Amino acid sequence: MGWIWPIILGLVLALVIRTFFFSLVRVDGTSMYPNLQNNEQVMMVKQAKIRPGSVVVFNAYGVDVKNTTVTPKTKYVKRVIGMPGDQVKYTKAGELYVNGKLQSQSYISKVQQTTGTTTLQLDEAKGVDVGTNHTFKVPQGKYFVLGDNRANSNDSRYYGFVPRKKILGVVKVWPWNAQKSVINSFNPN
Repeated sequence: MGWIWPIILGLVLALVIRTFFFSLVRVDGTSMYPNLQNNEQVMMVKQAKIRPGSVVVFNAYGVDVKNTTVTPKTKYVKRVIGMPGDQVKYTKAGELYVNGKLQSQSYISKVQQTTGTTTLQLDEAKGVDVGTNHTFKVPQGKYFVLGDNRANSNDSRYYGFVPRKKILGVVKVWPWNAQKSVINSFNPN
């Protein structure tokens, strides 16, 4: 009977780690291509600090209200472009400016930078179309996120800002992953 305590302790420890520190998440779809692949398993670090360029996992329920297939269990994986309080300008040429500074998008091609919608459908940014040289401010407690595959990404351009309380964690890929520099530690500045 002495063998049961190590098993129970191991299970409790695994549950605590998964609940409070990290868990595995499966990428569903191609919105983060070419850096994350459909069905790829990634780590979600729950206590990691969200930074500009971080790839995050968030609960899409209540955020993407126009998509009728979203359930309370639906999670999206996207890259943080605008932090709370940031001034963002997104041009038709695909350039991103945050607080007046051009952001590096070296994680995707020039073609990918210029594809996708040119009209922002943000309630907080009504009338601010991509390429109009207007900026919009990310509200406090919220984030502006984009998929790396701009032509095939349902992101903040469509459903608006993501509240901090909806973000579940920051994505990290395995050390041997070829894309680790653009996922684990990318800095757009």
